[in-house]
Amino acid sequence: MSDPDKKMLQDYGVWQQKTFMGRKYMGVERTTFIIDKNGKIAKIFPKVRPKTHHEEVLDCLNELLAATN
Repeated sequence: MSDPDKKMLQDYGVWQQKTFMGRKYMGVERTTFIIDKNGKIAKIFPKVRPKTHHEEVLDCLNELLAATN
């Protein structure tokens, strides 16, 4: 998805000031939003850690799927 004006990033609150080696800059905070079939946010995973994040997301998706069946 392209968001050159950063409107959606700002709407979701993930365009934030970051710091790296003492330098401050604006960037995207790694966050995953799971949106249900009705278009509502079902779960937010802030400060994602890529190595294990897929497991958390799959578990959440399986729980949501089980709840709808």
